[in-house]
Amino acid sequence: MTDPRAVVAQVVDPELPMLTLEDLGVLRDVTVDDDTVVVTLTPTYSGCPALATMRADVLVALRRAGYDHAEVRTTLTPAWSSDWISTKGRTALAEHGIAPPRANDGPTDLLLMPSRPPACPLCASTDTREVSHFGTTACRSLHTCRACGETFDHMKEI
Repeated sequence: MTDPRAVVAQVVDPELPMLTLEDLGVLRDVTVDDDTVVVTLTPTYSGCPALATMRADVLVALRRAGYDHAEVRTTLTPAWSSDWISTKGRTALAEHGIAPPRANDGPTDLLLMPSRPPACPLCASTDTREVSHFGTTACRSLHTCRACGETFDHMKEI
């Protein structure tokens, strides 16, 4: 049988299908307790509507891999941080037209708004403006680029 962590690491996020749960940083742990695989997820925020789908997708993936006994747990501590998005995940976001959050070098104030305009994922210009604080999901904001005219989502820093 395939390692259960490897199975779960390939499950994609239902709202950002270009990212796996591992690349998004919501996959916190996978352990085996007796004959049960226990998966721990930390959602991007406590009210994340995609969490139920994530749980179901993890369980389906494990059952398909031969793990009949599995459990998905949620932990909110430590709280998810956009710093947990992998380099591969940040690249995938940009390649799909979503400006990735900037990585922080340490503790930061929780603003849910970028301190400086995000770079356009099409032309890399920082001459952008926020059109709406909420984009296609609550964890993204909608921006437009003054240089090329592209409208794009920006994943908020948390």
